[in-house]
Amino acid sequence: MTPTTREALAPPVDRALERLAQALGDAHPRPLAPRLRAIAVASDFAVDTLVRQPALLQRLLADDGATALEVPSLQPEGRQDWQALLRRFRAAESTRIVWRDVLDLDQLEDTLAATTALAEHCLQAALAALEKEFAGRHGHVRDPAGKPQRIVVFALGKLGGGELNFSSDIDLVYGYEHGGESDGPRPLDAENYYSRLGQQLAKLLDEITAEGFCHRVDLRLRPYGNAGRVAWSFPAMEMYFQREGRDWERYAWQKARPVAGDIDAGEQFLDSLRPFIYRRYLDFGALDGLREMKAAISAEVARKELTEDIKRGPGGIREIEFLVQALQLIRGGREPDLRSRALRPALDALVESNQVEPDAAASLVSAYRFLRRLENRLQMLRDAQTHELPGDDTDRLRIAVGLGYPGWTELLADLTHHRNAVREEFAALLAPREQRSEGTALDAYWRALPEAGDADAMAEAGFAEPRNADALLRDFARSPGVQGLSDSTRARLDRVLPALVHGAARSSEPMLALRRLLAMLHNILRRSAYLALLDEQPAALARLVEVVTHSALLAERLAAYPLLLDELLDVRIGGPLPDREELVEACVAVASEADDTAADDPEAILNALNELRQAFSFRIAMAFRDGRQAAAESARQLAWLADGVVRRVLALAEREVAAAHGRLPGARFAVLGYGSLGGEELGFGSDLDLVFLYDADAQATSDGPRPLDTQRWYARLAQKVVALLGTPTAAGRLFDVDVRLRPDGAKGLLVSGLSSFAEYQRLRAWTWEHQALVRARCVSGDAGLCGDFEQVRAQVLGRVRDAAQLRADITGMRMRMRAELDRGRGGIFDLKQGEGGLVDLEFLLQALVLERAASHPPLLEPRASPALLEALQEAGTLQPQVCEALRAAHATLLHRALECSLDRRHRRVPTDDSLEAARGAIRSATRAQGLDFL
Repeated sequence: MTPTTREALAPPVDRALERLAQALGDAHPRPLAPRLRAIAVASDFAVDTLVRQPALLQRLLADDGATALEVPSLQPEGRQDWQALLRRFRAAESTRIVWRDVLDLDQLEDTLAATTALAEHCLQAALAALEKEFAGRHGHVRDPAGKPQRIVVFALGKLGGGELNFSSDIDLVYGYEHGGESDGPRPLDAENYYSRLGQQLAKLLDEITAEGFCHRVDLRLRPYGNAGRVAWSFPAMEMYFQREGRDWERYAWQKARPVAGDIDAGEQFLDSLRPFIYRRYLDFGALDGLREMKAAISAEVARKELTEDIKRGPGGIREIEFLVQALQLIRGGREPDLRSRALRPALDALVESNQVEPDAAASLVSAYRFLRRLENRLQMLRDAQTHELPGDDTDRLRIAVGLGYPGWTELLADLTHHRNAVREEFAALLAPREQRSEGTALDAYWRALPEAGDADAMAEAGFAEPRNADALLRDFARSPGVQGLSDSTRARLDRVLPALVHGAARSSEPMLALRRLLAMLHNILRRSAYLALLDEQPAALARLVEVVTHSALLAERLAAYPLLLDELLDVRIGGPLPDREELVEACVAVASEADDTAADDPEAILNALNELRQAFSFRIAMAFRDGRQAAAESARQLAWLADGVVRRVLALAEREVAAAHGRLPGARFAVLGYGSLGGEELGFGSDLDLVFLYDADAQATSDGPRPLDTQRWYARLAQKVVALLGTPTAAGRLFDVDVRLRPDGAKGLLVSGLSSFAEYQRLRAWTWEHQALVRARCVSGDAGLCGDFEQVRAQVLGRVRDAAQLRADITGMRMRMRAELDRGRGGIFDLKQGEGGLVDLEFLLQALVLERAASHPPLLEPRASPALLEALQEAGTLQPQVCEALRAAHATLLHRALECSLDRRHRRVPTDDSLEAARGAIRSATRAQGLDFL
């Protein structure tokens, strides 16, 4: 402190020290002077408290105030002293908090936590005393089991977030779980009982007495505010939020936390309220609520000239809170890690999930810490609920010096820096929509439809068929879906649609893009959150045009399942995709996520699993479409995803069958994947070739209420797996299933015992069935049985065969298949079944494995074509240059096939040089191995 500053602060500080000296007497040793001077500079309130409670100083000196003070005991016989006890305790504990903060013994987080704990302790002590009093007068309101029921005190705002500032009011809402009537001598119905109890609680804390107040209580955040009942039953609150809940209440209840009364019941209620707070999709509609709140606050700031308010003013605390809460609301429905009540952990989670840049987060954290510390010091000065910078020069100097600044000018420079940083980040959150140009010719044209509007606007936009484009848009504008929109949703559509039309006009196929975009819009008109996403995020809108133009499959899926629109903005869509373990684990984890909202509900689990599959499939498709990964890698990821889905569905099916029929002790079950699933080359929209295997005592019977023998139990399980995979849900069906590759095909049993499966493969299976076995693998089930299957497969595939007969069988089968299935004609090539296509390559590899595995066992390990080629090269069966040519051919054909499936086209394409090169490599290799598929 400079001499000038010391001189300026001398009058108030010296007066405070003199008062302390008189009150403390001999307890005021001189070595304390520097610390007491720092307290006197920062807080008249702390000085006043030490004067009133001189013994408090010794408590603070004992351990530098590290130990919180004891909460007073409010005894029934001392009812008249309750208010005084609470107020003295609050003043003393608040002074301890000032002591720790001013002397730099605590960090900001410690100060906020201590202030929060103080409010909670006062609430809990006051409520416990009042509950005893009420029970004596009115008895208890009991739950349906006859157990006494307690009120639930919910804290919102900073108390709910565990970050209460020094002299803040506390925002409370009262709730209770069950209705009824109390059982005492003067009974009350539940609403009156808890309303009176809540009012008494607020009065006990809030009323100003000779000792001041304990905590200011604000009950206006309850449903309907001051006009609403004081205490609400949980069912009534749920109904209110479903029907009347507004955006600002979602922000408020984000931080809600039960702090007194029945804490467990309160947490359960908040779990049920989560769908109101956090939507299941990316919820950019939350930004409209943010704009409204910000506008209201800005108007109040302007009206009351509160530009010096560090909470509500520009770049203030509220803007940081709003920014973080908005991002939480937008993404918290899909990312539970973002649902923190406290700001700092929420911001850290947003950085971890790549929603906020680390540098921006660091700037916000720095500003938040600065502003909250300044806010506390403004309030510590006189225990006033203020957020406004002082106008008095002495007060300014006291605040600045107390925070370690030489003077007010230096503090103000830092304050301006932090507020500017906050304003910049907050503006960036709302900028995308606000920066969009308005008033274009397309805007005017669209708003004039359907009765007016000039089709020439479509020609000017770039449509080669302006009349057709105009007709499509007029029909859309006339549709009941558009005509019935609310004003707010129509306003969003009016901003979104011209931008979509503009994007379609600049695509490679404008009319195709326009038709697909309008089909998708028809499906999301009633889901304002999806329009909000496109309205708020031009990047998503541009991405949407690009996707629907180039992929009929993705356009259909976006139209059918608008939840996938979220993927257009998911930061993970441009990053690395999960590996097999991560994909499978994500599917298995769906159980807990579904149980969170609908415990043990198979429909909820299937729907959640479908949504996950749709999202991952979309992400894989985008990675392939964007050229970020090769076709083989995409096909492999789709197969891994299917593995996870089958594993989760099998667990669900086992649970359902066991619930109805019990279990078979010691029995084992496995699901085998054949075809493209087994070969890890699954396509977009492919079905699954499954075979079911079990191993159990044939004479056993299940131990449930409706017992089944072994064969029937496992047949029921396999049927359940197939049924669940094909069950329609809101997110579509998981997979179509083909079970015709089982022993004896459609005539055989749906499930096979291990021994009968082995016997069939050894004695009765056709060559083509052994070919199918080359790609077969266990995708889910008992690990031991999967190992036994591998042994059977190795024995069957590894036996010595007559090479001439093998080639004849395989060639004959391939020619019959081509005659029936090849749809290529006149320069159009069937990528799968055509001569030199994917199936020719598969037959070549299968023939070589069946012929050579007896002498080269490593050939039995791989299933996918690229891995089989590598194994055949290592075995010396195929020359390196041949393998390289076949790998390139496979990559070309698979890439074209996936492109076709993405655009909903049959896998038939005009031939070109790259296709002819691929076909030539396959033709050459098959002929060289004595296989002529012509």
